[in-house]
Amino acid sequence: MTLATLSDVLQPALKGGYAVGGLVCLGWEDMRAYVAAAEAERLPVILQAGPSCRAHTPLPVLGRMFRHLAESVSVPVVAHLDHGYSFDECREALDSGFTSLMFDGSKLPLSENIAQTALIAEMAHRAGVSCEGEIGFVGYSDGAASQGTHPAEAERFAFETGVDAMAISVGNVHLQQNREGGLDEARIAEIDARTEVPLVIHGGSGVPIEQRARLARGTSICKFNIGTELRTAFGSALRSAVAADPDRFDRVQILREVEAPLEAAARSALRALAPEKEIA
Repeated sequence: MTLATLSDVLQPALKGGYAVGGLVCLGWEDMRAYVAAAEAERLPVILQAGPSCRAHTPLPVLGRMFRHLAESVSVPVVAHLDHGYSFDECREALDSGFTSLMFDGSKLPLSENIAQTALIAEMAHRAGVSCEGEIGFVGYSDGAASQGTHPAEAERFAFETGVDAMAISVGNVHLQQNREGGLDEARIAEIDARTEVPLVIHGGSGVPIEQRARLARGTSICKFNIGTELRTAFGSALRSAVAADPDRFDRVQILREVEAPLEAAARSALRALAPEKEIA
């Protein structure tokens, strides 16, 4: 089994000057494509179960799916809870076999965010798994506005919570479909100077690929969450498969044609974050 914790893959990334892809999962087909992509590229991968995924499939089932896939490959696979909003939800993920818990207290007052995140980090560490927290608020495209991470607050958050990874808000936005924005590199440098914890960028699909690669190699950003660009690849492949034969109704046949394009998109996303010698 190659099941790994978040620290297992992020600490080598921090030392080696690269980042790991946190790939957002919605169902079996994309999970399988992501693991196949990681194996083909010989790179670690973080399988992420966010709120949309959990609304469709219960956490105990997701935990078994992730662990089953980890057993099928030789590269490290992290079973990661993305945007857990309560202690109970994080506890359930832990009991379901997840190896990494992300508690999102970014909408809470700073002191409350720190207190709750520290409690979950302590629970995770007692169980031998990792914890990611968020400081600042990463907004949503056409939705809630972001609140940028203050470097001094990031320093306090990292120190007082003991998290293994820290998600920051530096111009990144969830669900962004273009790559025209880019990140605030001056703010990233300030946070970098004050902390030693691996940093995480949510909404990585909206970050230009060149900037992802450069920041992965030159900063403490060790994890980029990638969801929208992979969902787009899935949707395009699914439409093509259905349109190719409108009379076909067997979902297994249809979805079989979706996995290869999705695997190719995932390979590209992972490769862009890899050590410099791995980037084509």
